[in-house]
Amino acid sequence: MNSSEVLIEAHNLTKKFNDFVAVDHIDFEVYRGECVGFLGPNGAGKTTTVRMIYCFLPLTEGLLYVAGMDAPTKSRDIKKIVGVAPQEDNLDPDFTVIRNLEVYARYFDIPKTEAARRAADLLKFFQLEEKQTKLIQELSTGMKRRLIIARALINEPQILLLDEPTTGLDPQGRHIVWDEIRFLMKRGVTIILTTHYMEEAATLCDRVLVMDNGKIIETGSPKKLVKKHVGEEVLEMAFDETTLHTLKDELPDARIEIYGDQIRVFTNQPHGSFERLANKFPGLPISIRNANLEDVFLKLTGRKLRE
Repeated sequence: MNSSEVLIEAHNLTKKFNDFVAVDHIDFEVYRGECVGFLGPNGAGKTTTVRMIYCFLPLTEGLLYVAGMDAPTKSRDIKKIVGVAPQEDNLDPDFTVIRNLEVYARYFDIPKTEAARRAADLLKFFQLEEKQTKLIQELSTGMKRRLIIARALINEPQILLLDEPTTGLDPQGRHIVWDEIRFLMKRGVTIILTTHYMEEAATLCDRVLVMDNGKIIETGSPKKLVKKHVGEEVLEMAFDETTLHTLKDELPDARIEIYGDQIRVFTNQPHGSFERLANKFPGLPISIRNANLEDVFLKLTGRKLRE
């Protein structure tokens, strides 16, 4: 956390669509200069929450302040200090790369000369300088994602909202975007992102808020949540009744899950505990790995597929 100044504050925040409660009376704060991730299964309410922050959706109930401004009454002022990179590709296919940025700058009443300067700087920053005269359909998926984020920065926002910023990218493209997000964080930009990539959240976020069924069910730094809910290590091995009974006898305090034809064991014991246990199962394939944020996510939200 880079500051004690609260930049976004929500109390009893609620959003209903007819009888469906998408966001259910949640409270949270975001501090200036931090990166906060909203995690959750499909339909958990995270994107709806983000859309209320940038005043795309009106509140049903509750209070929401952005930089001290009341969201229902100061939406125009809030939009001036927020940049939004949506998940979908909504670039204008009829414009060139640089024209997409310059035209978008008009929404913020940025003078043409200043808009051209900012657009050129952003294309250089996002390694798109050589593509500035290309049409959108000539860009790769990764280039489009970087251009969408560049466009979100044309108004030099205090807050950048990223909805699934690396969806569809290959590993190289994903790491380029991560590097750019880290650089923006060093410049003091407050970032809120939604993502289904737990590695992405663990790598970038100072804190994560886990949502399910419209509620915030847990919050904290990725490392603290892993230690709290999962522990140090995870042992994985093929399911067998005899093996399962042995594991329960040897590790009575451990959490043991059966997932398909696999046994997973979670423990808060120090590193090395599983190595000693593995000697009791000579010849059996055993995997021992560090616990991670995905383990936390599955424990809190379950393994059932959400549509």
